[in-house]
Amino acid sequence: MSESTISLVDAKSLLPLFGTRDQHLRTIRDALPVAISARDNQIRIQGDDAAVAQATEVFEQLQAIVQRSGSLDADDVARVLGTVKDGQPGSEPTTIEVFTAGRKIRPRTAGQSQYVNAIREHDVVFCAGPAGTGKTYLAVAMAVAALKQERIRKIVLVRPAVEAGESLGFLPGDLQAKINPYLRPLLDSLREMVDFEQMKRYTEQDVIEVIPLAYMRGRTLNEAFIILDEAQNTTVSQMKMFLTRMGRGSRIVVSGDTTQVDLPAHMQSGLIDAMRRLRGIDGLTHITLTNADIVRHPLVQQIVRAYEEGPRKRR
Repeated sequence: MSESTISLVDAKSLLPLFGTRDQHLRTIRDALPVAISARDNQIRIQGDDAAVAQATEVFEQLQAIVQRSGSLDADDVARVLGTVKDGQPGSEPTTIEVFTAGRKIRPRTAGQSQYVNAIREHDVVFCAGPAGTGKTYLAVAMAVAALKQERIRKIVLVRPAVEAGESLGFLPGDLQAKINPYLRPLLDSLREMVDFEQMKRYTEQDVIEVIPLAYMRGRTLNEAFIILDEAQNTTVSQMKMFLTRMGRGSRIVVSGDTTQVDLPAHMQSGLIDAMRRLRGIDGLTHITLTNADIVRHPLVQQIVRAYEEGPRKRR
């Protein structure tokens, strides 16, 4: 059992550090097995040596953020906790600039920071990870930022229209109406980052395209940011077709969850094949996100873990 004491710059910084109704304090206590109290402009931390050291580092980084920006939100706390628990040096991630005024988008875990940096530094990025890790959302944000900075001229968001245990033929409507539900997650992400009128204008001008994978055949895309989502549901030949659409000045991000392949049992996933086949090529990299990078409701981590542990226990 050890103890650490952190001196506050001033008493006013305690409120943003602990959060409204101590929400940040509860988050830290839930993540690290330590006892935390505050008195006389000091934070006192008690617990095992390793946990106290981590909690001390967390509070020092959070206090630096409060001094710099005057406030602290739940994303800041989650990100700092993630980097400290992973043993990585803490650093303030660069905010991803999108078109929606006042919208702050930035990686919230160490894995997400690695993913965003990979997109910045490589022309082709493969990302595999479970639901809720921000694979699609961060890729779309990086595409929107590149468009805003005029580093590209076009965004193309692509999904394979693969049936997840359901039959498209029995859905009402024409082909476009049947395909739209598959493209909805991409549109939802875009609408958080681009104002409605601007989104409408970009769509009409083909600056932003959201299309099924089958519509990519025969095209060459120059100066474009191309995202293939749900890539675990591509076949090997579809993945080859998609990757070879890349033209000069373009970037590609391919993301998917290799534990949720909806292809027939005899078909190999194009994402799994490509991540194995294309290793070692300059300008191309692979990122794997884990349960620790899940940033949806806290229950999602537990749900994903339960589904992963179930098959292992049965075996």
